[in-house]
Amino acid sequence: MILKTDCKHFPGDRPCYFNKQFGTICTNCENYSPSNFKIIVLKFDAIGDVLRTTSILHAIKEKYHDAHITWLTKKNASEIFVNNPLVDKLLFIEDASTLPTLMTTKFNVLIHPDTSLQSASFATIISSDKKYGFVLSESGNIIPMNDSAEKWLEMGAFDQVKKLNQNSYQKIIHDIAELDYNFGEIIINLSETEKSFRDEFISRNNLSEYKTIIGLNTGAGSRWQLKQWTIEGFIQLINKFATQDDICLLLYGGPDEKERNEKIKSLFPSVIDTGTNNSIREFFSLVDVSHIFITGDTMGLHAATALRKKVISFFGPTSSNEIESYGRVVKIVSDLDCLVCYKSKCDFNPNCMNSISVEKIYSEIKKLI
Repeated sequence: MILKTDCKHFPGDRPCYFNKQFGTICTNCENYSPSNFKIIVLKFDAIGDVLRTTSILHAIKEKYHDAHITWLTKKNASEIFVNNPLVDKLLFIEDASTLPTLMTTKFNVLIHPDTSLQSASFATIISSDKKYGFVLSESGNIIPMNDSAEKWLEMGAFDQVKKLNQNSYQKIIHDIAELDYNFGEIIINLSETEKSFRDEFISRNNLSEYKTIIGLNTGAGSRWQLKQWTIEGFIQLINKFATQDDICLLLYGGPDEKERNEKIKSLFPSVIDTGTNNSIREFFSLVDVSHIFITGDTMGLHAATALRKKVISFFGPTSSNEIESYGRVVKIVSDLDCLVCYKSKCDFNPNCMNSISVEKIYSEIKKLI
C-alpha cells in the first residue's frame, strides 16, 4: 500500500493538504510525519478559558517535539484554533463520531487541567499511558492526578485558598501538566484574509490619521455582569478624551453589549462602534486595530493579550493574580476586602467594580500613550 495512514497530515477520509495542493503521494512526500506519539488536551466550557489555555501548546512542543496533538473541545470554540499549526486534530464532543474515536485511540499523554465533571468523564474513559489533571473516581467524583492538580482543585473548592493564590492560570496549568513554564503566549494567528478585514476597517474609518487608538471593551457577557465596569464610568472616561483630537476611541462587545454600546455611541457620535455581532475571528481582527485595550476579565482580555496589545484590565470578583501580564497587562484592582468572590451579582454598594475610579483608569492610559 502506498498510503501511509500513520502520517499526522492524513485526515483519514480525504486527501491531505500536500496531495490536494501539489499532487504529492506518500511514496515521494518530504512532509511525511508519523504520529507515533499522541497527546490529547481536553478543554472546553468558556471560550476565553479555552483561548488562554492555548498558551500550554508551546511547552508541550518543547517537551514532546514530534508529538501529534489532538484537542477535545466544543464547537463554540472551533474558531479559536483557526490558523493554529500546533494543534494537529480537533475533536468536538457534539459530533457522534468523537466518542467512538476516543474509545478506540490510544494516547501517550492526556492533559486535562479542568475540574469540570463533563470533561473529566471524557478524561476518565480515554486510554492514555499518562494522565495529568483530573479524572473521575468510580463513584463519579473529581479526583486530581498529581499534587499541582490537587492545589487547583482546592482553590476551586475554598474561597480563602483561592484568594491566597499568587500564580497565574498559565503557571498553574503548566504545573498540572508537569511542563516547564517559560511564559508561553496565548495563540491567535490572524490569516491574510483577517488582516485584510482589519485593514479595511482602518481605511473605512480613516483610523490612520490618529496617533493612538484606544479600544473600550464595555461588557462581560450575561453570565458575569459583575466583571464589567459601569456604563457611567465609561461615559466619564470618554469625556476626558473629548478634546484630544489625536486619539480615537473604539467600542467593543458582543450581543449582550448592543444596548450599552448604542447608548454610549448616541452620546459620543465620534466614538466608533466596531459592532456587537462579529464572529470570533472578526472580533480578533478588530481587537488588533487598537493600540491600547481597556477591558474587564473577559475573552477580550485574553484576545488582546494574545495580539500583543497594551492592556488595562480591571478586576473585582475574579482573581487578578491568575492573569498572566506578559509585561503588557496593567491590572486595576478594587480595594474592597471582598474581592475574588466569584459572584456574578452583588448586593453591596459600592461594589468592587463601581469602586474603581475613572481617574485611576485615565491615569494608567496616559502612561501608555
